[in-house]
Amino acid sequence: MFVHPWKGIIANIPTTLQDGKHVGESGRKLREDLAKKGFNPLKVQPLWNRHGHSGYAIVEFNKEWDGFNNAIMFEKSFELDRYGKKDYYSSRRKKDKLYAWVAREDDYYSGGMIGEYLRRNGDLKTVSSKEAEDRRKTSKLLTTLNNTLETKNQRLQEMQNKFNEVSSSMSTLMWQKDDMIRAYNEECKKMQENAHNHFKQISLEHERNAKCILDQKRELEQREKELLQREAQNETETKKLQHEKMINERAALEQKKADETMFKLAEEHKRDKEKLRREIIKLEKQLDTRQGLELEIQRLRGALQVMEHMNGDGDADTKKRMEVIQDELKEKEEELEDLEDLNQALIIKERKSNDELQDARKELITAFKDVSTRAHIGVKKMGEVDIKPFLVAAKRKYSAKEADVKSAELCTLWQDYLRDPSWHPFKILKDKEGNCKEILDEEDEKLVELKTELGDEAYNAVTMALKQMNEYNPSGRYVVPELWNFNEGRKATLTDGVQHLLNKWKLHKRRRY
Repeated sequence: MFVHPWKGIIANIPTTLQDGKHVGESGRKLREDLAKKGFNPLKVQPLWNRHGHSGYAIVEFNKEWDGFNNAIMFEKSFELDRYGKKDYYSSRRKKDKLYAWVAREDDYYSGGMIGEYLRRNGDLKTVSSKEAEDRRKTSKLLTTLNNTLETKNQRLQEMQNKFNEVSSSMSTLMWQKDDMIRAYNEECKKMQENAHNHFKQISLEHERNAKCILDQKRELEQREKELLQREAQNETETKKLQHEKMINERAALEQKKADETMFKLAEEHKRDKEKLRREIIKLEKQLDTRQGLELEIQRLRGALQVMEHMNGDGDADTKKRMEVIQDELKEKEEELEDLEDLNQALIIKERKSNDELQDARKELITAFKDVSTRAHIGVKKMGEVDIKPFLVAAKRKYSAKEADVKSAELCTLWQDYLRDPSWHPFKILKDKEGNCKEILDEEDEKLVELKTELGDEAYNAVTMALKQMNEYNPSGRYVVPELWNFNEGRKATLTDGVQHLLNKWKLHKRRRY
């Protein structure tokens, strides 16, 4: 039974006497010291009594599983240094060092200020009860999410149906619009053709009249010349000629007026044509505006029908309906924010689950450290040089007694080379696509010397350890334990490790019975 939220106890805090009161380190300084060690405490609360600082403090950790992990690491760290709970209560002469441990059931029910603080600020829980509580919360959350998703799907289907109805209505209106525009364009085309034919007919008639008048003028001029040449012309013929000339001048004036009238008619026809074109554009814009308004009205009606169907109460006042629509949009935005927050919470939960899997893998590695390498699943030290090839090479050069010592020395020497960060026998190459790849530099002086003196087997053992070191711990350059499937020669999964433990347990159980 652990105290939850997870808490730790620090004892033997040095105090000094000032003004009749005991004074010790502040909680903030203790928290900063623990944070530097990677325990991530939330707060450190020193315990005070009537004499001042009691020499005890309570360390509070995060109430989730990462806080539990930090609390256990906190306790293990002090136990490894022999400053744990047992060391505190068993040693008669306590050193001037801090003692610490994780608060459990006995601390919770203990007398004094520690037990009182723990009972006031926490309760007792087992790891299994905490896991069961998390599972209940997760199950409840999933049920709520499923119900919400079902409701949203129903609403989405309803809105989709309304959208299909509005889309069908819009399609019908667009077809009607196209038919009206087509009929209107055909009518305009007919009017333009009729106007063009009429203008062409008038122009032809005008040309014929102008030609006829010109011929008459020439004939009259010729006759005038003849009359002038004939001096024996009587007054009657002269008046008649003058009268005909006056008539001709009037006809010319009338023709000029007719020409001006024709020009004006042409200009008016041009202006009427331009006005007609502007009217067509104006009518098209009005038609588009009308169609847009009709479509907007259909959309608003569809939205209002959807909102009335979803909210269950309608209102004849347009303003109130728009307020209802705005409230619904605001509600949708809030629901979207809630879903995003929920999604973020699930991502955090997934990260915590991944951390728990990594912790489980570390525990399996710890459990398999002492298992023989002949087993199916075990721990392989990545970056460790295999001594067997060195032993074979030493036996070729030295006696049987000296071979064991020499092989151990050579293996240790090359292991030290691998730990040296200044030795990095790798080079970077670029492929055709421009991607960089790091490969072993086979021309490195040390590797060439190793291959020459000890042979290919020792060379392969060192290069294999080098590649493993570069993959698993290139910065630290120390050996890293890894869960390994020796039968298949690969990195073992958590499933492999757990299945292997179950098989061993079943075999042990059968042997017992």
